Amino acid sequence: MSVDDTSDTRHDARTEPDPPTRSGPPGTWSGLRPLLLRLHFYAGVFVAPFLVVAALSGLLYVFTPQLDEAVYHDIVHVPDQSTSVPLAEQVDAGMAARPGDDLLAVRPAPTGTDATQVIFEAPDLPASYRRTAFVDPHTAEVTGVLETYGSGQALPIRAWVDNLHRGLHLGDAGRLYSELAASWLWVVALGGVVLWLSKRRRRTLLRPEPGATGRRRVLTWHGATGLWVAVGLVFLSATGLTWSQHAGANITDVRSALSWETPAVSTALPESAMPGPDVGLDRVVAVARDHGVVGEIEVVGPAMPGEAYVVQQVGRQWPSQQDSVAIDPATAQVVETLRFEDYPLMAKLARWGIDAHMGLLFGWVNQLVLVALGTGLLSVIFWGYRMWWLRRPRRDGASAFGRPPERGAWRRVPGTVLAPLVVLLAFVAYFVPLLGVSLLAFWAWDALLGWRARRSKVRQEAGS
Repeated sequence: MSVDDTSDTRHDARTEPDPPTRSGPPGTWSGLRPLLLRLHFYAGVFVAPFLVVAALSGLLYVFTPQLDEAVYHDIVHVPDQSTSVPLAEQVDAGMAARPGDDLLAVRPAPTGTDATQVIFEAPDLPASYRRTAFVDPHTAEVTGVLETYGSGQALPIRAWVDNLHRGLHLGDAGRLYSELAASWLWVVALGGVVLWLSKRRRRTLLRPEPGATGRRRVLTWHGATGLWVAVGLVFLSATGLTWSQHAGANITDVRSALSWETPAVSTALPESAMPGPDVGLDRVVAVARDHGVVGEIEVVGPAMPGEAYVVQQVGRQWPSQQDSVAIDPATAQVVETLRFEDYPLMAKLARWGIDAHMGLLFGWVNQLVLVALGTGLLSVIFWGYRMWWLRRPRRDGASAFGRPPERGAWRRVPGTVLAPLVVLLAFVAYFVPLLGVSLLAFWAWDALLGWRARRSKVRQEAGS
């Protein structure tokens, strides 16, 4: 939203604006600031509605783990008992509940009060959905079958809200909204910070100006709050883009080119491996736990002869537990081990970033931070629209818009600054396509308004 602090004496005549802080060659900032301010304004007006939807659905998503626990407690949790049945028997019970379904993976109960998850492929459901039978590890009784979503095994409520936040339940077309919001969020946040810090003010930067009234009061709330949440908003934007369709694909390509992908153990057995009868899930899990793969784990069986079992930790909280091992199904020998500490740094950052974005990495503290960021974003947007409303045209025909950023100010920017800036914008627009397309749309709209204004001026001059 616009943070133009041009004084409007109709709203606040107590103070005069402080002189701008100049930096760089003469004319550089005086040309760039109106351009940045106009961009910040257009993005605030036209992209803010998408950000509101993303923020509201994101705030709802934050609390879905607790909602799922409350609604599905009797399915995912069981009474603790002193004895348990073999894991293979639990899986057989789950498969009996879904005859004909293809087994995908098994998540043994991590504690005595959790149910074992027997996970099946669900080709009749949307992508990333599965069907999961929950089995009491003490009695092998099926407590229920639920549609689950994603690698995190989201339960139905969380899955529904996740798809709402991601794409409004409109498929790939709906995902354009969230990508547009994520593409512009970092631009709006950083642009607002630059504009807020670009003038020396008598008021403090980190809190609203005491005693300010009218639009100036709204501006100080808008700017100070935006400064507090800016880093978090940039983080949410960056991590959100990794899930997007177009920018996300470019990010994946870059990670691949730089060998920053998340590694995985190989399922291929060595040529020296001897065929034989399968040792079974219980033996495989016991061997994996002896090798330090403990806590919440997922077991994926061999897809065909000559492949190994893969047992991987699936914990999403700090400290990260993402170790995995490949185990020979005939000998129960560990043929490959991958520790999270051996991941490339960028793969670790991606794992931490995604889990923090989802509110999982630091538990309830993570959830509270996300609530603060979402609430802060909604507040900044509200104050931005409030400033716009306070400067609307009045009924008497007089404009209440104050001094708008002048057109053509960019011409005062030296070529040594403008040329690299254009190249940088083109580079960013290429890797974040929706940002580039919408930026062109804003430019075309602004150019049309400028053409209309010039045409109107010429007609007025001709009529006089």
